[in-house]
Amino acid sequence: MRIYTRGGDKGKTGIFGGQRVDKDDVRIEANGTIDELNSAIGVVRACLPAEHEWQGVLFRIQTGLMAVMSQVATPSAIRETNMNVLDGDLDKFCEECMDRMTDEMGPGKTFVLPGGTLVSAHLQLARTIARRAERRLWTLNRQDEAPALVMRFINRLSDLFFTMARYEMYKAGDMEERWKDFLYKKTPSSTSSSQREIYETSRDQD
Repeated sequence: MRIYTRGGDKGKTGIFGGQRVDKDDVRIEANGTIDELNSAIGVVRACLPAEHEWQGVLFRIQTGLMAVMSQVATPSAIRETNMNVLDGDLDKFCEECMDRMTDEMGPGKTFVLPGGTLVSAHLQLARTIARRAERRLWTLNRQDEAPALVMRFINRLSDLFFTMARYEMYKAGDMEERWKDFLYKKTPSSTSSSQREIYETSRDQD
């Protein structure tokens, strides 16, 4: 069986239930972005040793995203006929992973520049793709309601990848390049000194 069908040569593609829609339909845009996110996660896994503890975490997320894509491809009116059931604990799974890492390294207090190690940089890229996927899903949600679990899961993923990027830097013993403190965490005694000076000072002290 050949991989190509020629069925999409005129700008249409099929979704669950047999309906044909434009290839730039909002549903296809959402799923395409989730697919891009899954591929970015695959790059992160390729950068990690096979025995790394995150392999299992990211595998579960990737398989979860495959089920998410199937659900997103299904109009809400017939979603109950889709046999690709979502893992009901995906959002909580992400929260538990974040809590464990944050308990060890402490909460973030500043905006950081994406980069650092190769793994950290790819995790930051995955974070931005997750945010774009969330935006596309909310656009779709205005036309056809998306499963609430999908919305929560994708929202948690961007936070998870941010936390994982920080944790990667923490475990590597590298200092993140900081930009500015989170405004909602500033105290009245916060100074107005250059953020770069703050960063350089903290790095020297470490």
